[in-house]
Amino acid sequence: MGPHPAVAAIRLAVRRVLHDLLTEHHTEHSAEHGSEPGSAQTSPEPPRTAHTRPQPPLVLVACSGGADSMALASALAFEAPRLGIRAGGVTVDHGLQPGSDTRAAEVVLRLRELGLDPVESAAVTVGRDGGPEAAARDARYAALDAAAERLGATAILLGHTRDDQAETVLLGLARGSGTRSLSGMAAVSGAGGRYRRPFLELDRQTARKACMVQSLPVWDDPHNSDPAYTRSRLRHEGLPALEKCLGKGVVEALARTAQLSRDDADALDAWASQAEATVRDAAGLLECAKLYALPPAVRRRILRRAAIEAGAPAGSLFARHIEEVDRLITGWRGQKAINLPGKVVAQRQGGRLVIRQG
Repeated sequence: MGPHPAVAAIRLAVRRVLHDLLTEHHTEHSAEHGSEPGSAQTSPEPPRTAHTRPQPPLVLVACSGGADSMALASALAFEAPRLGIRAGGVTVDHGLQPGSDTRAAEVVLRLRELGLDPVESAAVTVGRDGGPEAAARDARYAALDAAAERLGATAILLGHTRDDQAETVLLGLARGSGTRSLSGMAAVSGAGGRYRRPFLELDRQTARKACMVQSLPVWDDPHNSDPAYTRSRLRHEGLPALEKCLGKGVVEALARTAQLSRDDADALDAWASQAEATVRDAAGLLECAKLYALPPAVRRRILRRAAIEAGAPAGSLFARHIEEVDRLITGWRGQKAINLPGKVVAQRQGGRLVIRQG
């Protein structure tokens, strides 16, 4: 008799990601040795020794101790050895609640009991920029990046589910941030594709069920039900209200919207990248007349990228900021400079758009 359907589902999702990582790892290793997989070699490769044999890739799971990440950790611990992959884990102690260090130590113990190694706890200091949720997220990813660099990890698995994706799409819709915001979370993201999200097509209940049938202890973060947090209100009030009004299937529909929006956003981003070189003068300044001739979706992407390159934090740069800069091109009436986040200033000078630190 096979595993419970929920356990089988999470293992399959993780197995697919690990297969992708192995393929990438082998391709990179072949490239380093001057050959592609399956290509003929002009000279025989010297026999490998214990010192030259490449070490199998290390994959980490980011685990808070909640149901989603514990289910992910259990699936990684089961699948990785069968594919010859090393598996470890990292838990981040945000220090936002009493006893958080003790809880982090408990998560470390649980991960080690699953057979993961190495396992670490990383304590962080959460700032205030962008609000509590954004600040905690920034601190968490910085800690995960540092752990991956220190341990030489190929990838870090994140336990975001289809429900998380639906919430992210609704938050993007509320901000009015455009197609890219509606595309939600990518299955692969981060520098070099470091972050992988195997559960984006699985619902939260599947992960919780998998923990229950495997008798995995889970910790429910009180912040996830605290109405002080926007995502918590959306999860416990907003989405249930939508389902009551529109019927079941809202979460699945929002997740599909995310993928469709991502496809559109990727195509527009590629167009903007190609077009950017054609709208700069010899000095590298943006020419307003050439920008004006572009479709608005392409032009605004170029403007956003220029603002970020000048020092505007991407997370604080909203659609309304880009619209104000866009009016310097499409509705020029002699306006003054536009102040953007990060002390960046955009202004029109002699038919050129200058975006720089103010």
